[in-house]
Amino acid sequence: MYGRNRTNDKKRLNSYEDLPLVLDVADIQRIMGISRASAYELVHTPGFPAFRRGRLIKVSKIAFFEWMAKGSETVPRSDK
Repeated sequence: MYGRNRTNDKKRLNSYEDLPLVLDVADIQRIMGISRASAYELVHTPGFPAFRRGRLIKVSKIAFFEWMAKGSETVPRSDK
């Protein structure tokens, strides 16, 4: 990834305050403990509060946690 220190990508998050105001897909992946492919699938789910900044996908930290708090009946379920 450009502009990121890859060693920090694995850093354990200890609190809400540790997160940036605007999250990216890697942040969503770390927070939720899901694969990169699952994180991209999630951010493309209807109702998920993602927006594009150029070619990058971003999510407001506040909107993400509000989305999580209200529940996510729109998250695709695996049939595996």
